Amino acid sequence: MTTSTLQQLAARRCDPCKGDTPPMHPADVVDWLLYVPGWEQCDGYRKITKGYRFDDFAAALSFVNALGGIAEEEGHHPDLAFGWGYVNVTWTTHKIKGLSENDFIMAARTDQLAEKAPERKR
Repeated sequence: MTTSTLQQLAARRCDPCKGDTPPMHPADVVDWLLYVPGWEQCDGYRKITKGYRFDDFAAALSFVNALGGIAEEEGHHPDLAFGWGYVNVTWTTHKIKGLSENDFIMAARTDQLAEKAPERKR
């Protein structure tokens, strides 16, 4: 997996899913996870999740707010858990009760945002 592949995925826009769109098959989820290193499937291949570490609460909150802005632009929203020095991000497509390409696009965009965060612990 090259950095340019991740950048290409992050450059894509989300397409709205219709309720009759089927969620990704688990085998497809496994394939797509190759494009977003560090992300893991959870909840029976219906969600992907990743945790990020930050220097303090303010840095974690700043990341959450920035990610929230991107999510609003795309109309695709993560489930977030955060506190002092950490943010856990979970993507799923609620409308189809599973994963779609949009979740992987947003995972790549989340990683891109995290790479730019100066207060992130690597």
